[in-house]
Amino acid sequence: MSLERAALAAAVAAHGRVARVVVADTRGSAPREAGAAMLVWPGGQSGTIGGGALEHAAVEAARADLARGAGPRLVRIALGPGLGQCCGGAVTLLTEGFDAAAVAALPDTVFARRIEGGAEMPLALRRRIAAMRNGQGGAGPLLAGGWFLEPVAPEAMPLWIWGAGHVGRALVGVLAPLPGFAVTWIDTGPDRFPAEIPAGVIPRVASDPADLVAQAPTRAQHLILTYSHALDLELCHRLLSHGFAGAGLIGSASKWARFRARLGQLGHSPAQIARICCPIGQPALGKHPQAIAVGVAAALLNAQTRQDTARDAAG
Repeated sequence: MSLERAALAAAVAAHGRVARVVVADTRGSAPREAGAAMLVWPGGQSGTIGGGALEHAAVEAARADLARGAGPRLVRIALGPGLGQCCGGAVTLLTEGFDAAAVAALPDTVFARRIEGGAEMPLALRRRIAAMRNGQGGAGPLLAGGWFLEPVAPEAMPLWIWGAGHVGRALVGVLAPLPGFAVTWIDTGPDRFPAEIPAGVIPRVASDPADLVAQAPTRAQHLILTYSHALDLELCHRLLSHGFAGAGLIGSASKWARFRARLGQLGHSPAQIARICCPIGQPALGKHPQAIAVGVAAALLNAQTRQDTARDAAG
């Protein structure tokens, strides 16, 4: 797992100084793997290091650190004797405070820092850094000799969700907590959105949402599920003219057949039109909004994994 710069920057912008608690190391059975992290601020948090007694204690300690302006802190916890948990293993947690200046100073690919003691960077970390920068693997976090190293996540995948109805809300609920996605959520009026929008999701309101297509990055993924078939068609048309990494359209086989014919009449080739996936999700899971969202999330995570693998191979 990687340090999510975008999520950290968004939390700092919203709440000021925040604490980041990361699982720096594990031994035996543990609730989460090394690299799992959460962000903590007075009155709130995002992410998880596994829940339960471990997370509750870590949140309280992180808030106390923020209150007194403490520096980085490592704590080693035996889950059975220390917290009465059944895992039986041990975890090492690193808690660090971040403000806007600290976020701005983060390196692009690898974040290595001394947490405790005065030793020079161990050879194991130097080798890991070289391997990561050369695209030769070894991309996980590493705690050694009082130093901690973790990769910095690449820029998040832009994900534009068109429509805030039942399926749109289910999609945002499933996708927003996942790392690696920068979600923009579009609809025609503020009343179309729920009262509480997940952290990190950017809502956009436009009387004609199709006009926003020109502002979307061409490397964005799009999910089209508005209340209007006419708007869905216009979004497909404009996206095909604008460019995108991937696009999915909610709908039946008959709807997609009509759309293919109409998009062809608008001048798009069959090969271009075929880049739009319809229906979205995994039909075998059913048509419940959450079932659609789970299928879509699985497809996007698979695409993200393939993208990461290709980038590492190109290294």
